[in-house]
Amino acid sequence: MDEKFSRTELLFGEGSIEKLNKKHVAVFGVGGVGGYCVEALARSGVGSLTLIDSDKVHISNVNRQIIATLSNVGELKVNAFKNRIADINPNCNVVAKAQFFMPENAYEINFSTFDYVIDAVDTVTAKIEIITRAKANNVPVISAMGAGNKTDATAFEVQDIYKTSVCPLARVMRRELKKRGVENVKVVYSKEEPKESQLFEKGKAVPASCAFVPSVAGLIIAGEVIKDLLK
Repeated sequence: MDEKFSRTELLFGEGSIEKLNKKHVAVFGVGGVGGYCVEALARSGVGSLTLIDSDKVHISNVNRQIIATLSNVGELKVNAFKNRIADINPNCNVVAKAQFFMPENAYEINFSTFDYVIDAVDTVTAKIEIITRAKANNVPVISAMGAGNKTDATAFEVQDIYKTSVCPLARVMRRELKKRGVENVKVVYSKEEPKESQLFEKGKAVPASCAFVPSVAGLIIAGEVIKDLLK
């Protein structure tokens, strides 16, 4: 037994870590939500991770993103995570793709190579593309709904997209996925009413966020993925 993961194996049973070590998970978006997903997957013994995100660490990320520190401001988040994971589980194969995923470049990602796909991006167009491509390749997918402008970390639920309520992003996703004939998608969403933004840039609201809400959403997603992979 790999002693790093011995406490996890006590929970999930003999052979569970060996099984997770053979799994390949893709995480689209490694910010406030996706970053905590990556952290938990790496610490759970998942053997291969493909991380897709074009962003660099910004000083405004330090309040909530696990990868963001004052010492790595300006570094690509996917590269920072590759280095971090090497210090957690050097046997984990990490593919860092500095890519802003959209339908136009989606062909660059081979979804059929993944055992699970996590959608933790903010752009609706990208979320739809991630979900529909995962479905087309019969790969399980889980999607994060809105975590910005919220303060209640206890309001998250795991649900099918068509059984969600309150969340404005989930409402848009229900409509768009229904148009495309997507029958079901597991999501993590919050029933908390979002607060109004206090800052606007170029006429667009800047979402507010804290340390303890997106992190909880990310850890819930990681937990669902681990449990599903071990079924």
